[in-house]
Formats: sequence, structure tokens, C-alpha cells
Amino acid sequence: MRNDREKLMVEQEQHIATEKARAGSTPHVVRYVLGISLTLAIIVMIVIVWGY
Repeated sequence: MRNDREKLMVEQEQHIATEKARAGSTPHVVRYVLGISLTLAIIVMIVIVWGY
């Protein structure tokens, strides 16, 4: 019975483009936010270490 289910799932599998699956485009803003926040966190830690 399990093999029948697996066959059915494989037969029904559809490949959809990333933009359609996400219902829109994905801007690369997250990369900028991550980079800026990481830089600021490193600067703050350096200031804290040098301050004490």
C-alpha cells in the first residue's frame, strides 16, 4: 500500500518556477540588511571591548 502511495505522489509531482511558487519576485534586500546589521554588531562589540 505504501508503494502505491509513493508512486501516486511521484506521478503528481509538479515543478514550479521559484517566482511563481513564492507568488512574486524576491529582492536581495535581505542581503543588505544582514550585511549592515553584522557590520554594526561588530563595531558595537569592538567599542564595548575597547571601552572596558
